[in-house]
Amino acid sequence: MTSVSVTEFRSAFADFINKAAFGHERVAIERNGKPACAVVSVADLELLEALEDRFDLEGAREALAKNEFEDWDKVKAALGL
Repeated sequence: MTSVSVTEFRSAFADFINKAAFGHERVAIERNGKPACAVVSVADLELLEALEDRFDLEGAREALAKNEFEDWDKVKAALGL
């Protein structure tokens, strides 16, 4: 993964976007020497979202198997919905 400062990213925005989009290179953008965000390809983003969905599904299945779930009306009330 490439790491660049916000200033460097700003000056070569299109180049870094192309590296992520077409070269599948991940670009970490740093502010004050610390990673603040990243630019990744859509393929990487879709993979990340699929992994999150899978973990959510596994957690839900475990909760259902243990009968660890809340009544929907109680959840809505707790959230003020």
